[in-house]
Parts: sequence; structure tokens; C-alpha cells
Amino acid sequence: MPDLLIELFSEEIPARMQARAADDLKKLVTNGLVDAGLTYASAAAFSTPRRLTLTIEGMLDASPSLVEERKGPKADAPEKAIEGFLRGAGLTRDQLEERDTPKGKILFAMINKPGRPAAEIVAEVLETTIRNFPWPKSMRWGSGSLRWVRPLHSILCILSAEDGAQTVPLTIDGITAGDTTRGHRFLAPDTITVSSFDDYSAKLKRAFVVLDPAERRDTIWNDATNMAFANGLEVVEDAGLLAEVAGLVEYPVVLMGQIGDDFLGLPPEVLQTSMKEHQKFFSVRNPKTGRIERFVTVANRTTADDGATILAGNEKVLSARLSDAKFFWENDLRIAQSEAGMQTWVDRLSNVTFHNKLGTQAELISRMEALAGELAPMVGADAEEARAAARFAKADLSSEMVYEFPELQGLMGSYYAKAAGKSDAIAAAAQDHYAPLGPSDDVPTAPVSIAVALAEKIDKLTGFWAIDEKPTGSKDPFALRRAALGVIRILVENDLAISVSRPLVKGLHFHAMHKLKSDEVDHQLALTKLNEIDILTNGGKITSEQALEKLDQIDINLSSSTNDWSDDFFQKRFADLLSFLHDRLKVYLKDQGIRHDIIDACISSSDGAPAGATDGNDDLTLLVKRAKALSETLKTDDGENLIQGFKRANNILSQAEDADGVEYSFGADIKFAETEEERALFAALDTAEAQIKPAMEAQDFGTAMSAMASLRGPIDAFFDAVQVNSDNATVRRNRLNLLSRIRTICSSVADLTKIDG
Repeated sequence: MPDLLIELFSEEIPARMQARAADDLKKLVTNGLVDAGLTYASAAAFSTPRRLTLTIEGMLDASPSLVEERKGPKADAPEKAIEGFLRGAGLTRDQLEERDTPKGKILFAMINKPGRPAAEIVAEVLETTIRNFPWPKSMRWGSGSLRWVRPLHSILCILSAEDGAQTVPLTIDGITAGDTTRGHRFLAPDTITVSSFDDYSAKLKRAFVVLDPAERRDTIWNDATNMAFANGLEVVEDAGLLAEVAGLVEYPVVLMGQIGDDFLGLPPEVLQTSMKEHQKFFSVRNPKTGRIERFVTVANRTTADDGATILAGNEKVLSARLSDAKFFWENDLRIAQSEAGMQTWVDRLSNVTFHNKLGTQAELISRMEALAGELAPMVGADAEEARAAARFAKADLSSEMVYEFPELQGLMGSYYAKAAGKSDAIAAAAQDHYAPLGPSDDVPTAPVSIAVALAEKIDKLTGFWAIDEKPTGSKDPFALRRAALGVIRILVENDLAISVSRPLVKGLHFHAMHKLKSDEVDHQLALTKLNEIDILTNGGKITSEQALEKLDQIDINLSSSTNDWSDDFFQKRFADLLSFLHDRLKVYLKDQGIRHDIIDACISSSDGAPAGATDGNDDLTLLVKRAKALSETLKTDDGENLIQGFKRANNILSQAEDADGVEYSFGADIKFAETEEERALFAALDTAEAQIKPAMEAQDFGTAMSAMASLRGPIDAFFDAVQVNSDNATVRRNRLNLLSRIRTICSSVADLTKIDG
């Protein structure tokens, strides 16, 4: 069984495309071979900056011969129908078989398909692969029609077996496949003839080409860390940079250089970002001081002076880069420490658009400031400090350093806040208010940072809901799903049991104010009413629900404007946004291992519709605790069996209510109980209710669930001994009311009708 070796040799492939390209080459070729009848034992793909390589072991030397049975027309079918079948099968009339079937005599053709040699199939599959390769970007060169990521120079394609190697006959756009490749561009540029993959990889290594990207990564990291350790330093880990650099070199040579003393006072993150983005250098840190003191660069060749010339050139270029960074840093510090301080940057943001329908960055900051002050008491932060933190959280967007390195926004804000004499809490909020940016990021934990981070995300959510630019399907250009998940994680992971209704209403209120102020139509009366509501809510004289009702009373049907905001704008947007948060919460809980039916039971109301804020479902932390407690309860035998008893009670009760046209919820009376099991259930329900009600009020869901699970035995005994639909109408009604108590008590914990089973 022969082995196949393919190499596509070209100009340098961008590092970010190499891994995907190697996977695509393997997938396209192996799928094509299998579809053509060539199976194999194993396959592996490799990439370097100048080559994609695929090796396939244990491949068949030819596709198997096949006999295809093809059913034709009836034996007595019109002659033209039979002739058409014969043309399609490539046979004559005497080569057909006539068989008796339940539908009569039918003609069958047995078509022999002889196997094809592997070389012929490989040539077809490889040409199709090359011509249809899914590069993110590709180019044409010369006068040919072939497209590749960079000009393709040669194709190596051989089948090797025990009796020798065979070159697969293939020519694509003037490039003929052969059995040769080339080594390192500078160190071994001559042609190399190979006969197998083992021969190929060994000769490439001698020609200064490390074929496996994983081996190049390991070499770079091991050499860099050993070099740093020898100098009492450590390399700052960066998996993304390591993968990229491994894709830039075929023969990695690690070199360590010096950073000029003038630049060692720059923040470590500035040094690290500048070296990574511009030079692809690894940062080397002093573990005792935390300063970045050196850098590691990876050359693609050895030199007679052991890289001294390369290092000198890199240090010269780095010095120029860091001189710019130092200028930005010093100029920004001068502004931050001036009399006007960071307010200078905040004022500049009035000329920067956040969104054409949501105003400027300065208006965003103003809304964040008000929301942070609203949220501060809820999260245990000082309101004035939270407002100040929100005011300066985005000030660094106007700084020269962030203009040059946008990825440092927030972090530089914390440095500048400290330089301006702001409190540690304000400085921390500047850095943390964007978090979490991903599912693995830490959430803010300091109260002021929490208030500002929530304010930023809630303003974004309410703003884009206000202008009706919500996520649709896979499209989420403003990262609103991430913002919603951020709100959930901040609240849940900090164990903050607060109602999100109030800040959501507040956010919608701010955006209504912005709309009314920016519209050409005179809405002074509506503005006045909105301000009155703002005063009442801030004073705690009305609740969020009452504020929503008052907001709906304001006539803001802007039929004359470009944005159609209907009279019930607030209620619809608020309900829809809360539902969106619930959807994100379901995703969060599923990732925590909570079953979907348990999530629905805790988040949905008993009528099956999404529960609103009035059901307590605007306290996201409470919902998570309830879902986790219910999940743990249902893992026990009592919990699982209770569900069966509850559903039996609910089904009997629902059927009786439908049949009788009445609701059995007027209270059962123990004096009508006829059996000990009935009286025991009365007592158990009284005991459980006395435990569940205060436990739910105290958000002690574990106790509430345990009390509910304790009903399992009495309910089972009741159904074993008692016939609910008694001939005595009074007894029947009393028993149905008793079942209603079961439903009411259990539903006070969660909507158990949603539970599977």
C-alpha cells in the first residue's frame, strides 16, 4: 500500500492563514480520495511560511472495481424507453437481465466499473483542490489563471512504496508536479530530491527547515525561557504571538536584546504592546520589579556573528518606536496633571460620535455618570465616587497613547487617573469598566468598578433597544449579547441581588430625553414630565413599575419625525429587553450545566409566558440561585418523585377545572378529610408552607426546595389510598382544593409544569 506525499511550495504564506490552510488541504484531499474509493490509514498536514505539506499513509494503490446494478423499465416498455436506458447504461439489449418482480418483468443492467490507479485519482483530486482552495484572500500572477495566496512555484506529489517512488503526472497552469523541493531560502536554497515523507522531513531538517509548526513553537519558547532564566528574568506568555512568530520562520533562532534605559520607565503594558504590534517581539520581565527590561526576537537564520547585527538593527528600530511611545506618555501625563486635568479629554469627546442616533461620547459619559450614581447604593459604592469614576472612565479615548494603541484603552485611563490624583477606586474603574470582554475574563469586584461597568453596559443595551437596533440571528455588530452576558456575570459572580428594572427604566428614560431634545418638533411638555418622573424616581417616591406607567402616559408619538416611537415605547422596549436578558441568562445557566427545563421552570411564569419584573424575575442573581437549588433538589430521589406526584395532582386538577368550568382554589378544609392519608397531607402541606414562604422571602432556596421535596411521601401516600373523584360532591371538591394547595405551594418555588418527566 503506497504512501502519498504532497507539497505546495510558494512565496511566504501569511502566518495567520497557515494552520487553517493545512487543515483545508488535508480535508479536501482526503475527502476527495475517499469519495473516489481510495481509503487510507492515516493523514497529517504541516505548514511553514513557504510550504503546505500533506502526508497520507497506507493508501490503496487503486480504487476497487465495482458492479453497479441499475433498474430499468419494464420488459414490455416502448422500444424508445428501452433504448434510452441502454444509452445511459452503455450496454446492449442482450446484456440486460430480465427479472420477475411484483410489478411484472423488469429489465436490470449490471454495469462493471473497473478500478482506477491511485496516481490518476490523486492527480484529479489535487488539481481540483488547488484550483478551488478556500483562501481568505488570493491573487493571480503572470499570465496564468491560477489563484493562490502567494505565487505558487512548485508542486511535489509522489507515491512511495517498497519498490520505489512514483511521481504523479500532473500539470497545473504550467507547473508540473515533481519529486523535488527546496530548503531554507538563505541557508540551503538548492533543489532537494525526495522519495518518501521520512526522506523529505529528514532532508528538510538538514536544509534548515523545521516542518512541524508545533516543533517550531516549542523551540522558540524553550530557547526564549531558558535564555531569560539564565539572566534572572522571565518571558511574558503570549500564545497568540508565539503561534504567529512560529509562522514567520522556517528555522527559528532566538535572540535576546536590550531596551534602552530611557524607556524602562514606560508602563509595562505600553512596552509590551509596542513591541508586539510593531516588531513581533516577546517581552522579558524582571519578576522582582515587574518591569519589562529586555525583549526576545526570533530570526529566520543563523549568522556568523551569532545574531549581533540582527539585534543591533532591531534595537535601533525599537528605540525609534519607543521614542514615539515615550513622547505620547509624557505628553498625556502633562495633560492629566494640569489644572484642568482629565476633564480636557472628556470635553474633547463632545466632538466624537458614539452613534449617529445615540449622540456623542460625551453624552454617553453623561448617561453613564447618572446611571452609575443610581447603581452605586445598590452595589455598595459611594454615589459621588461612582459618578466621578464614570465621568473619567473613557477620558483616555482622547489621549495620544490610546489613539496610537487602541487596545490599551481603559488601562491607560487607570494610569492617568492615578497621575491626576484620583482615588484608587476611580483609577480601577477606568480599567475594569469594559470587563468582562469574554467568557473567561474576570469580572470587576470593587463596588465603584461594578457600578461603572454596569452603567456602561446598561446604557449600551437600553440605547440600542431605544433605536431598535437589536441583535438578529448571527448578527450582533454592537456586541449586545456580550454586554448582556456581562451584566449577568457581574451581578451573579458578585452575588448582587438587585432588581435590574430600575436601571433599565432609567436608561430608557435617558434615551427618550435625548430623542426629544434632538427632535425638531417641540416636545417641551413631554420633557417637563420626564424631568418630573426623574425627580420622583430619584427621591424613591415611585417604583420602577410606576415610573413605566407614567412614562407611557407621555405623548411621545413622533409621527412627524424620522424615528417612529409609539406611545407604548417604554413598556414594549422594557419587556423586550428584560426578555433578552432572560435569554442570555438561559445560555449562561446552560454553560453552568443546568438543564433547559429547570431553567424554564425558574424563569418562566406559570402561564408559560416570560415572567416580567413584577414576578421577581428582574433579580438575575436570585434566578440563578433558584435554578441551581432546584437542579440539586431534582438530583435526589425525593425531588425526582415529587415531580411525578406534582404533575399527577396538576393533571387531575386541570382536567376537573376544565370539565367543571370552575377554579378549585378556595381552600381545602381538613374536617372533610375521610382518610388518615388525607389528614397527613393536610399536615404536611401546612408544615411545608410554613417553611417555604419565609425561606423564599429570605432567598434561602435550599431550605425551600428541601421543604418542597419533603412532600413527596405524603403526596404518594395520598394518591395510593385516596380516590380524588369521589361520589360525594363535597368530598370531591375538598380533595380538588387540596390538590390546588399542592400546586400553589410547589409553584411558589418554581413552575414545575416545565420540568420534563
